[in-house]
Amino acid sequence: MAHQIGSTDILLAYVRDVSLRDDEVLSGLREETAQLPGGSTMQVMAEEGQLLALLVRLTGARSVLEIGTFTGYSTLCMARALPADGRIVTCDIADRWPEIGAAYWKRDGVEDRIESRTGDAMDILGELLTERGSGAFDLVFIDADKINYRAYYEKSLTLTRSGGLLVIDNTLFFGRVADPEFDDADTVAIRQLNAALVSDERVDISLLPMADGVTLARKR
Repeated sequence: MAHQIGSTDILLAYVRDVSLRDDEVLSGLREETAQLPGGSTMQVMAEEGQLLALLVRLTGARSVLEIGTFTGYSTLCMARALPADGRIVTCDIADRWPEIGAAYWKRDGVEDRIESRTGDAMDILGELLTERGSGAFDLVFIDADKINYRAYYEKSLTLTRSGGLLVIDNTLFFGRVADPEFDDADTVAIRQLNAALVSDERVDISLLPMADGVTLARKR
């Protein structure tokens, strides 16, 4: 029986050659983001963006929530996958980075599907719960400050409909979660969430060892 294979630059290039569907808008936003401080580290990989789009289509999502916009690459990928009347609410702590993505959203013709909110994510989640009620979203993507992941997950689970999907990024966190020498607050927070998810009977889960770790949690 085959086991998990290790990823190499050659293998990753092959995967992209045979599966990645790219274009000038997507690559342009990635390239601009890569020029920013920490841009390459914080931006989702191109193939992860493509996975997000696929998940939006597979779930038939019409209402998507994203916690952590950054420059809006994942926002763009998911907005493209929505039907014409679908909407994504994306939130970030400041306007600076999402404003970069907004130009690409407009260029791609999907800006009318995107509602960008600025502020503390927990406050925004509380506002959405008041405005729309529980179960308002078909899919939630969590990719923000790691120390608050558990809190984001709990709020997001309430906001997700039964049968809906939560997608949580960075759940392997550079491999640090498996190395006991790392005990910084972010790594510990991810470990604690992972440990909670494996026994959380409210969801069905799968942790995909791609990119920096992507956990799928389907609300039962």
